[in-house]
Amino acid sequence: MRKKWLAICGIICTLGLVGCQDKAANDNKLEQEIQQHEEAQQSVTYEQEHPIEPIVELIDPVTQQMVQTISPKEFDFDTDPQAYYQQLEQLAKELARGTDTMTGYDQRMVLDRLGEEGQVIKGRPQTILKESELVERILEASTTGGQVEMPLYVTESGYYLEDLPLLEDVVIASYTTYFNSTDSGRNKNIELSARAINNVIVGSGDYFSFNTIVGPRDEANGYQPAPEIINKKVVMGIGGGICQTSSTLFNAVDQIPINYVERHHHSLDVGYVPKGRDATVSYGSLDFRFQNTNDVPFLIKATYGNDFLTIEIRTAAKYVEKLTKS
Repeated sequence: MRKKWLAICGIICTLGLVGCQDKAANDNKLEQEIQQHEEAQQSVTYEQEHPIEPIVELIDPVTQQMVQTISPKEFDFDTDPQAYYQQLEQLAKELARGTDTMTGYDQRMVLDRLGEEGQVIKGRPQTILKESELVERILEASTTGGQVEMPLYVTESGYYLEDLPLLEDVVIASYTTYFNSTDSGRNKNIELSARAINNVIVGSGDYFSFNTIVGPRDEANGYQPAPEIINKKVVMGIGGGICQTSSTLFNAVDQIPINYVERHHHSLDVGYVPKGRDATVSYGSLDFRFQNTNDVPFLIKATYGNDFLTIEIRTAAKYVEKLTKS
């Protein structure tokens, strides 16, 4: 009987112990749930007190790389919208046109040309970053943040490959200037610049820039010291004489319908073209630029001789009428 009673007591104790263990487990679980709930509440409270600030990321559409990040809050988006807008305009201007330490996205077109074997030597298309459009895109994204693709517009030269063999067929304009054959430095500069513009294809809508096509006139590119006109004085300078090339070109293209974008006169009269018929250039500042506003292409041919420079404008026979001034 005593053994039976001890067994029963053992069972009761065991059951009691199990019950204690279950209660402790439940208490621990409840405590964990309470702790997790409190942490969640703290997290929500923290996020409410410190919301994530919107960030705008500028993306290059060609490389798909991030160019720059913008924090609208730091740019006074909320407190001074007008100041924010002006800062965006300045940023867009710097990205498009560049700064002293950064190259801008805007790039003038380097026109294609024909090689000696008639092959096309590719230049570079025109690239324009639309500043106003970029500002508007950033403004739209400033409230919520996100990525903004930069509005880059790329324009290729306006001609058809099948027209190229025909562009030398007809001379529709020509002009010749003369120089002293004994002035070797000056003549070399004329020769180099004439070679640079020879066989350049000017397509429909294309912009021609003398400085862009010819490039820097320095000793590294073979240019030599020669007299040039600066501020009504004749001085020696590297590349002196190339204005005869640009002026000869002006008098040739002036015989066809084009639109002048930039042209400057010398501060003194020059002897190789009539008064007022010159086009002075200086790399990095003064340029001679025009646009082919016709819907047909033409070719520039430059012939350098012992004492003369002739520049011709040629095109296909089927385009002559469209390139003739009325």
